[in-house]
Amino acid sequence: MGNPSFQSDFERYLTPAGIVGTMVPSHHDQPTDDLVQEACTDKPGATWEAVVNVKATLSPDDLARACADAMWKEDDASKGLGMEIVEIRPGEAVLTMTVKPDMVNGHGIAHGGFIFTLADSAFAFACNSRNERTVAAQCHISFIRPGKLGDRLVATAREISRTGRSGIYDVRVAVGDTTIAELRGHSRTVGGAWVAAAAANHRME
Repeated sequence: MGNPSFQSDFERYLTPAGIVGTMVPSHHDQPTDDLVQEACTDKPGATWEAVVNVKATLSPDDLARACADAMWKEDDASKGLGMEIVEIRPGEAVLTMTVKPDMVNGHGIAHGGFIFTLADSAFAFACNSRNERTVAAQCHISFIRPGKLGDRLVATAREISRTGRSGIYDVRVAVGDTTIAELRGHSRTVGGAWVAAAAANHRME
């Protein structure tokens, strides 16, 4: 940037939470960092507040994906089970998982605990998509049909309501067009943000 103090502030406020150096899809079809550089390079008097404001103007869809990126980096459980994120939007998430041999129970069908875990992960990414750290308060699942070895399970989570610190989400787990389970989850925010730039902007307001 050409200004050591500005560079220090840039690093201090924007490097956490997986934004800097991460390719974040946007309507500009450019990495978020490139947009920041365009907004601040060669502009006399540029400050870190300007950078933060540019970061905080991410579209809701871009912000949701940035939150998911930061959360996914630490989610060893979901990654360890072979889950994949298919889609993230504000209040929505779609995750997939294939039923492997070590996920089959004594009946020769997918163990309900693994189906629940997939649904719970989709729930987690949906309720954390608005840049507020959020955990589950309670969940209830109904198993409708069995999953089978080799099935590709698709969990689709959507926000039903969000008021104050509490939210309600429904998750459908399906194989193709067939629903095999439905989960309802209640969420609770616990403080903190996934994307540091948006949090910094909030503190300045």
